[in-house]
Amino acid sequence: MSLQDVLSNQVKKAVFSCYNVSLDAVEFQATRKEFAGDLTVVVFPMLRLIKGNPVSIGETIGNYLVENVNEVKAFNVVKGFLNIEIADSYFVDFFNGIYGNNSFGFLNPEPKDKAVMVEYSSPNTNKPLHLGHIRNNLLGYSVAEILKASGKKVYKTQIINDRGIHICKSMLAWKRFGNGETPERTGLKGDKLVGNYYVKFDQEYKKEIEDLVASGISTEEAKKKAPILLEAQQMLQKWEAGDEEVVSLWKTMNGWVYEGFNETYKNLGVDFDVLYYESDTYLLGKALVAEGLKKGVFVKEEDGSVWCDLTDEGLDKKIVQRADGTAVYMTQDIGTAIQRIKDYPNVGGMVYTVGNEQDYHFQVLFLILKKLGFDWAENLYHLSYGMVDLPSGKMKSREGTVVDADDLIDEMAATAKSISEELGKLDGYTVSEKEDLYKTIGLGALKYFILKVDPKKRILFDPKESIDFQGNTGPFIQYTYARIQSIIRKADFDFSSPIDKDRTLHEKERELIKQIQLFPEIVQNAAAQHSPALIANYTYDLVKEFNSFYQNVSILGADNETDKVFRVQLSHKVAFVIKQAFGLLGIQVPDRM
Repeated sequence: MSLQDVLSNQVKKAVFSCYNVSLDAVEFQATRKEFAGDLTVVVFPMLRLIKGNPVSIGETIGNYLVENVNEVKAFNVVKGFLNIEIADSYFVDFFNGIYGNNSFGFLNPEPKDKAVMVEYSSPNTNKPLHLGHIRNNLLGYSVAEILKASGKKVYKTQIINDRGIHICKSMLAWKRFGNGETPERTGLKGDKLVGNYYVKFDQEYKKEIEDLVASGISTEEAKKKAPILLEAQQMLQKWEAGDEEVVSLWKTMNGWVYEGFNETYKNLGVDFDVLYYESDTYLLGKALVAEGLKKGVFVKEEDGSVWCDLTDEGLDKKIVQRADGTAVYMTQDIGTAIQRIKDYPNVGGMVYTVGNEQDYHFQVLFLILKKLGFDWAENLYHLSYGMVDLPSGKMKSREGTVVDADDLIDEMAATAKSISEELGKLDGYTVSEKEDLYKTIGLGALKYFILKVDPKKRILFDPKESIDFQGNTGPFIQYTYARIQSIIRKADFDFSSPIDKDRTLHEKERELIKQIQLFPEIVQNAAAQHSPALIANYTYDLVKEFNSFYQNVSILGADNETDKVFRVQLSHKVAFVIKQAFGLLGIQVPDRM
C-alpha cells in the first residue's frame, strides 16, 4: 500500500472522529519545496461537508494524525493546506520491503482477466519502414510492455498491408525495369529493393502524364489514362482473380520485403506475437453487412450501397458496402476486429497504434462495433499520435524522400560515436565493445527522444540534440545507470542486509526513496493513459534526484559502515528501477560508459 493510500484512510478516520463526517475521497498534492512535509492534504474540498476555518480544520486533522498514526511525526498548516511530515522509520521500512523484490513496480496478470491486443507497425509491402513507422513501432511496443507490467496479458500484433494498387505499382515497375534483380544479386535489403521500384513507377507515371498533357489531354484526364496506371489496375484485377503468374510474383516480392522488415524490427528491438495479412482479411466483414441490415444498424440506399447513419452521435453517414457489393476499408476493419476475438477468445480489448490522421476512422469503427452489439467494443482504444518532422521537411514515399528507418538507426550510432569520441568517454574499450555501445547509445537516444513526448504531440526530431549527455535525454540516463554500476563494482563489501528501521535519514536519502516509491503508481498511470511519456519523464526525475544525492552525499566514502551499506543499496535500487523503466521503453542500459 502506498503512503498516499495509508494517509487517505487515516485522514478519513480523523475527519469522522473529529467531525462525525464521512469523506469519499481525500485530495493530495506534493508538498511545495519551501515548506516542511512529505505530502500535502488539500483541506478546501472538505468545506462542503465541514463548516469552519480551513486552517483550524487542518490543525485538528494534523493533531489527530500525530497522536494516532505512527507514520506521521509532525505537520504544519499553510492556509488550507495540511503539510504532513512522515517518520524516517516509514521510509526505511518501505525500502527494506522492496530492496530484494525483483518485480517491484510490476504486476502479474490475474488468470480471470481479459487480455489486450496491441496493434502497431502495420506497414505496406511496397516500401521500407521510415521515420513515421519508427514512432509507431516504438509507441506500440512500449505501450504493450507497459500494459504487461501493469498486470495485463498482452498480444502484440500487426496487420500487414500486402495487397492493393500500391503493391501492384512496385510489382509492375520491377517487371518492366527490373531485369530480374533480386536482393541477393544487388546486395540490397528486400524492402529497399521493392521500395526503389515504387519510386520508379511514380517517375514513369509522371513522364506519361506529361506526354499525354502535351498531346492535348487535361492533367486530370491524363492521370486516369496513363498506360502504366491502367496496367497496374489490370494487374490488381488479375491478382484478385488468382492469376498464377501475378500471384507468384506477389509472393516473391512480398517475401523479399518481409525479410527486410524483420531485419529492421530486430535492429529496432521490437517484436510481435501474431501477424495478420490484409490479403487474408480484406473480404472479412462482408457477411456482417447483412446482419447489420437485419438489426437496423445499417441502411441500404436505392443504388444498393449500404451505409451506417451516425448523425445522431454527432458524426456523419459512413459507407460499409459499395453499390457493386464490394467492401470498403471500414468493413474490413470491422471484420478483422471480430476475427481477432474469434482467434483469441480471451482478448477483451484492443489498442490501435495509428497516426492522428485516422482519428475519425477509429471513432466510426468503434461506434459501429458497439452498435453491432459487441461488448468488448467498449474496450477499444486508438493510440493516436502526431507526425515526426525533421528539420529538412515533410517525407513522401513515392518520391523517395522518406527518412529510411535503417539509415536513421545507423546515423544514430554514428552520431553517438562522434560525440563519445569528442568527450573521450570510452578509453580502454575494444573496437567491438565501442561499436556495440554506440548502437546502444544511439538507439537509446532515438527511442527516448520520441517516447518522452506525449503521443498526441507532433515531434521535430533532431538526431544530434537527442544524443546529449546532459539534460532530458536517453544517453544522460544511460550514463547515470553506468555510473551506479561503477559504484557497485567498487563496493568491496556485503551490502545485502536490511537497514535498522531507527536509522535517521539524510534529506537526500528521503527524497530518493520517495521518488522510487512512485514507480508502481507511474506504471499504472502510464498503462491507463497509454503514455510511455509518463515512464520516460519519471525516469528522468529519478535520475535527477539520484545525481543530487550523488553530489551532496558521500557514498563509498561515508563516515561509517551503516551509511556506506545503505547508500550503496539505495544506488543499487535506483539502477534497478532505471533498468525496469527503460525496459518498458525498449531501451537497453549499458554497465559501462
